[in-house]
Amino acid sequence: MSTELIIILGVFYYILTIASIVTILYLMENRGKKKYRSQINELERDKNLIISAGLIAELNKVEPLVCNSDMKHTLEIWKKRFQTMKEEDVTRITDNLLEAEELFNKKDFKNLKGKLSDIELDIYYVKTKANFLLDEIKEITLSEEKNRDTITKLKALYREILNRYHTHKKDYTLVNSPLELQFENVDKLFAAFEASMEKKAYQEVSKIVKAIDDVIGNLKLVIEEAPSIIMLGKNVIPKKISDISNITKKMEKEGYNLDYLNIPYNITESSKKITDIFQRLNVLNIEDSIFELKTMLDYFDSIYNDFDKERIARKVYNDFSRSVLLKITKLSKINQALLRKLNDIKYSYDLNDEDVEIVFQIRDELSLEREEYDTIVDSGRNRVSSYSHLSKEMELLNVKTQRTEEKLEVALRTLGSLKEDELRAREQLDDMKSILNQAKVQMKSFKLPIIPDHYFVELAEATEAIANMVLELEKTPISIKVLNTRVDTARDLVLKVYNTTKEIIKTAKMAETAIVYGNRYRPSNSEVELGLMKAEKAFFHGNFKGSLELAINAINVIEPGIYKKLMDEYQS
Repeated sequence: MSTELIIILGVFYYILTIASIVTILYLMENRGKKKYRSQINELERDKNLIISAGLIAELNKVEPLVCNSDMKHTLEIWKKRFQTMKEEDVTRITDNLLEAEELFNKKDFKNLKGKLSDIELDIYYVKTKANFLLDEIKEITLSEEKNRDTITKLKALYREILNRYHTHKKDYTLVNSPLELQFENVDKLFAAFEASMEKKAYQEVSKIVKAIDDVIGNLKLVIEEAPSIIMLGKNVIPKKISDISNITKKMEKEGYNLDYLNIPYNITESSKKITDIFQRLNVLNIEDSIFELKTMLDYFDSIYNDFDKERIARKVYNDFSRSVLLKITKLSKINQALLRKLNDIKYSYDLNDEDVEIVFQIRDELSLEREEYDTIVDSGRNRVSSYSHLSKEMELLNVKTQRTEEKLEVALRTLGSLKEDELRAREQLDDMKSILNQAKVQMKSFKLPIIPDHYFVELAEATEAIANMVLELEKTPISIKVLNTRVDTARDLVLKVYNTTKEIIKTAKMAETAIVYGNRYRPSNSEVELGLMKAEKAFFHGNFKGSLELAINAINVIEPGIYKKLMDEYQS
């Protein structure tokens, strides 16, 4: 490619890039202009909607309704507010829109953006003022229709209330007078409403409608809840109070401590609260009355559960108090007997103070547990604590006593095992002597040409171990730890001698049998004869295992498989 062509292509790509950038910038500017133009038009439309036809029409409706000085003064204020919005607020927004238009034409989009935000906020503020004014005007222009509709609904509700009252009048005996007085007040309010409507005193009408709504709403609650309040406060709760008072007196005579329940105080406070509830009911104030009465009812119901818990706790306390006393007494006797024998045990078995410290610890624990038991029982006798509290304390003491009992059982097993270990050692001594004697007899009964040296070494070790064991048993005091070690050593060595004896005799018998068996092949095979001669030589030198292997290998030449057969028999 020539240099000129490269230059031409470079210039072409440069021009194309510049054209693309210019096009993109133009499109972006055009898009921004459309966006801001749309915003200006939308804000212009919102400004024009501030002073709506609906607001003007509602303001005009007020003119015929003016019938007194208050209404006339209110209308003048509304007109003044309307004129202020129209002449000042809307004009200000119009001027700001003109400034925004000018900034748009100058393409000063940076300042235009902030200006449009200010105008939007101003329009929202003025529109809110207009809506508030419209709502206030509608309170008057629509008051007759709205209030008539409200009063119609309230009258229907009032008739339902009256009907329910007269149908169940006996349920309202305690509040007949205040209810009927309130009914008269409602009738007067309905009459006042009609009079105010005739005078077109709409501001006064709204107050009367609200008053009627409040009074009827309260009457509805009173009619619904008063029977329940009267039933709970005059019948149900007083009966429970009387019943609980009687049960409390009876249980206290039987020895129960019920102070922690604060029953007299709570009954007094409940009676005061019931009195207050009925005083408020007399002026038709039932706020929180049902809640308070139901709370009282739940409390008194819970007292019955507390009574049952106390009865159960008394039974648990009595059961534990008997069992704990018996257990402490029994353990104390056992521990005292053990303490009396402790010096003999220490001397007989070479024990130090640390070895028997557990016995003294148990003695101290039992002493403390007995003191704790006496304290709990005294509290029960003197009615210092409730049975629910006493039963828990006695139950905890029972757990402590069980732990002490476990410690004592361990101590008895530990100290008692010392004598058992001694007796067991003496029994094992006799057994070991018998086993060793059997080994000697067996060895003598089988006429061996020679006994291996290692047998005599093992025999000497076992004999010495037994002698050491005998010496330990003859000591006063006996050290059980050392004795047990001597017993284990002697037992292992005696068993070793016994097993060695069996092994030597068994191997010698097998070797002798193999040689006798192989003698039949001597005349016919020199190799067999040579092997058997070596086997006989090893046998008479006391190498019975080597003799067995030489004899088997020799016979295997003539009778293949005999090696495995005889070796299997030997190993079995």
